[in-house]
Amino acid sequence: MPPRRSYDQYCSAARALDVVGDRWTLLIVRELLAGPRRYTDLHADLPGVSTDVLASRLRDMERDGLATRRRLPPPGAANVYELTPRGRELLPVLQALGEWGQGELGERRPTDAVRAHWFALPLLRLLDGEGLVEVRLEEGRFHVYAGAGEGPLYGDGPAPAEPDAALALDTATCTALSRGELDLVRAVREGRVEVTGEGPLAKTLRETRHGR
Repeated sequence: MPPRRSYDQYCSAARALDVVGDRWTLLIVRELLAGPRRYTDLHADLPGVSTDVLASRLRDMERDGLATRRRLPPPGAANVYELTPRGRELLPVLQALGEWGQGELGERRPTDAVRAHWFALPLLRLLDGEGLVEVRLEEGRFHVYAGAGEGPLYGDGPAPAEPDAALALDTATCTALSRGELDLVRAVREGRVEVTGEGPLAKTLRETRHGR
């Protein structure tokens, strides 16, 4: 592989950008925080990236120790990419970047793509507790693992098991949460988020609605 481009500056921020500063790299990390993903799934959830660029970025991430590739056993028998522990250390970087970028969201443009699970990382910042949470939006469903130390942080579609809490909300509320205009406790208290489930997290959220 060709040598990695570098800013050639003895600065930790510059060194970090040497590794993750290329276009699409951090968004690939965002997708891989959901756990192992096939190349075709990554391409589908990164609208706008070319196949050549995606393949190149994945090779770079393997070289730099951010991601690995492995073969699933039968009946899956497909190659998947997943983050290394070093790659997972980028979570707080993405969280901070997302929080900083709240003010840049503005109104959704006609050209803006959207996937339901892109709201997962903003929501994880707002959840106080641990457990499996299913989120139901107009665009679809996704689930998050609040307080997860290892393994996937979120996934597309319904929760794979009985969730500790289920949140139903409309796009306007979810957008307001992502922009930082609304916090989850206030959204529940105002009836903009419907909470169901019997886990501790669901009970805590329901208690907030009644001011307890």
